[in-house]
Amino acid sequence: MRTLHVMQSKNEYARGVKVIARSSRGMEEGEVLREATDEVLAQMERCETGTIQREVSAQDRLELNRIQRDSDSAIDICDRLVRESGLPMDLIDVEFIFGGERVTLYYLSEDRIDFRELVKQLANEFKTRIEMRQVGIRDEAKLLADYGDCGKPVCCNSHLIKMPPVSMRMAKLQKPSLDPNKISGRCGRLKCCLRYEYDTYEENQATMPPVGSEVVTSLGRGRVLNQEILAMQLLVEMEDRRRVLVANADILTVLKRGSGERAARPNQKDNQANEENSPVEDG
Repeated sequence: MRTLHVMQSKNEYARGVKVIARSSRGMEEGEVLREATDEVLAQMERCETGTIQREVSAQDRLELNRIQRDSDSAIDICDRLVRESGLPMDLIDVEFIFGGERVTLYYLSEDRIDFRELVKQLANEFKTRIEMRQVGIRDEAKLLADYGDCGKPVCCNSHLIKMPPVSMRMAKLQKPSLDPNKISGRCGRLKCCLRYEYDTYEENQATMPPVGSEVVTSLGRGRVLNQEILAMQLLVEMEDRRRVLVANADILTVLKRGSGERAARPNQKDNQANEENSPVEDG
């Protein structure tokens, strides 16, 4: 799940070095990100601690490959036991840590589950401690998803440690269309990347006259019909009914500020209502 740890170490390690470290879960493989300076720690929330034991060796790499093979075969065993138990849960992934202190099963379920009997069967099968970890739909994507619509590896499965909150307001501000297929990610929820540029959109929009404003431009007087926020441009209907794109910097005077709401085109009000109530709200 790519949790962050602040590890003690007797040696210095460069960024990207793979190490064997002892965490609260046992011996695990990890990757060094950077030195935990006071400045870095001041920007972080509370992190787990532990100690780095050594850099991953050739022998460790062989062991890690063996663990991966065991994990692949263990998924079939765990899936069979889950199905035989009849419990209302979907197995997502099985994780073996390097030291063998425990096996973690990640699962989806809408209900609370009494899996004590299942844990006994799993412990008997793998001869180690069993941890059951319930995850959400976004965590499933974090564990299993590959590529997003942009063609790059999904953010939740590459660089994100914590998935940022995303709201429909962010989508409305950035997207001319609220088509769920365009603004939802692999998990079916709003795309995490809608959060990245939202602050910039808000800052830019705050400097622009709202939709409906009466303005004086270098081309004459007109009314703002739409905002191109990233381009810092406004679609303005002039007094002679011409519609022109005007740079925000070319607005000379705002005579009357509008409400910021665009009038819906004919037959679009129902579509907008349906889009706003679409099941892609972030939970």
